[in-house]
Amino acid sequence: MAESRQQPADLKLERIDTYKDWQAAQRIPVVRGFFVEDLNKVEVEPWDLKGVPCSFVVLDGTGGVNDGYVCEIPAGGKTKVQKHLYEEMVYVTKGYGATSVWQKDGKKHTFEWGPGSLFAVPINAHYQHFNASGSEAARYFAVTNSCFMMNLFHNVDFIFGDDFAFLDRFDPSTEGYFSGPGELTGRFFMTTNFVPDTHTIKLTDYSERGKGSTNMKFNLAGQTMCAHISEFPVGTYKKGHKHGPGAHVIILGGQGYSVLWQDGRPMERVDWKPGSVVVPPDQWFHQHFNSGANPARYLALRWGSWKFRFMRMQDGEGGTYTSIKNGGGQIEFEDEDPQVHQEFEAAMKKVGAHCNMPYHPGCTDKG
Repeated sequence: MAESRQQPADLKLERIDTYKDWQAAQRIPVVRGFFVEDLNKVEVEPWDLKGVPCSFVVLDGTGGVNDGYVCEIPAGGKTKVQKHLYEEMVYVTKGYGATSVWQKDGKKHTFEWGPGSLFAVPINAHYQHFNASGSEAARYFAVTNSCFMMNLFHNVDFIFGDDFAFLDRFDPSTEGYFSGPGELTGRFFMTTNFVPDTHTIKLTDYSERGKGSTNMKFNLAGQTMCAHISEFPVGTYKKGHKHGPGAHVIILGGQGYSVLWQDGRPMERVDWKPGSVVVPPDQWFHQHFNSGANPARYLALRWGSWKFRFMRMQDGEGGTYTSIKNGGGQIEFEDEDPQVHQEFEAAMKKVGAHCNMPYHPGCTDKG
């Protein structure tokens, strides 16, 4: 007889989750679900750690590998000085300001930012954010791997109290650390520490995801987390695909919708606009549709540095741009459910627009 794998009742102990315990102790709101309609409308409350109002954003699709938070810096205000042993990427949703970064007893690097700016906080470096306006609040959305790091070491004092300086990631003697055009590797792999404006930065061809699609992938501050920006034309949509957890998709421009589904289960739809965030759950297929009058552009903050080898998030042997027929995570247009394209054409007709995908095998709208 096969041995039972069921755990005895007296061994079903409650496991410690250091991150959740720390999060609960912060006493600020926590946004859940897998969609945020508008980051600038998320309610925030004073957070002692930052010294300004904030709110956690821990969506279901993070899968415990990363988290997010919204931070609002009042007019003329500033955050407390910060330092922590986890990675953090920052996207500015509104307002203008500056950030100073330094190592212990080292030279300060200060750079200015505005709406659409993207940068990474070097791990375990000291930093502080400032609002440059005396009349309007500034707000940013950050994605971190604090949950991973806290549960890895399960010691919060170590996360916030260790003094090791990662000079290989941020050396204060390096001029222009947060300036310069960045270094491009191959077609769309960029190493940089600061993107002034994610809305206008030039992207390059990424037709692997669909005709007319463009993309740029970023290595920020030597992190194991990463970012990419993707744009697709009016009247088109991206190929369906799946990957591991934790990809925070932030809408930068355009109007449209996304569908998400588990293999063999009904699809769920979310309608988005600039400022929306959706995080597809682990191994859920998802697909992004541009049903508006302008190109749709989004920023994704997630695991998976293209430069540093780290743990794989089960994206398939060939990656998210390789057909599922070849071991990857992408559904080619000819293999998708016909209902997907039919509903897209119906959505376009509803707003008096046309599908711009004559190359799609299911296209019936010839404009």
